[in-house]
Amino acid sequence: MVIESNSAKDTFSFGESLGKQAEKGMVIELIGDLGVGKTVFTQGFAKGLGIEEPINSPTFTIVQVYEEGRLPFYHFDVYRIGDIEEMEEIGYEDCFYGEGVSLVEWANLIEEIMPEKRTIITIEKDLEMGFDYRRITLEERN
Repeated sequence: MVIESNSAKDTFSFGESLGKQAEKGMVIELIGDLGVGKTVFTQGFAKGLGIEEPINSPTFTIVQVYEEGRLPFYHFDVYRIGDIEEMEEIGYEDCFYGEGVSLVEWANLIEEIMPEKRTIITIEKDLEMGFDYRRITLEERN
């Protein structure tokens, strides 16, 4: 599925709609260059889960846990991960295979531990279509 976003508001709204549909055990791989709107998408997703607190990218903490929504939400940013063992130290398996929803930014860096069943969301810019234009591709892996 491909969604075209013409603004941050569109990207947020798409994230929110997916958050409303999220089910326990869902793992989302979020792919996109710096500045494409991954955090905006994630903020919308969290709102769809019923989370009202501010959502920021956990670049230096690797994972941020939000428990106030209808499902626990585990927001990972593995951009600065040095070794896959750091994920084991965090207890990623409890998040990926537990009762909540996990969203992993830069998941390509930990591909070997990502579950086979996951949703892959890729956000891309296309400046020929406009500065705020984003192409959001959603792919289900089973």
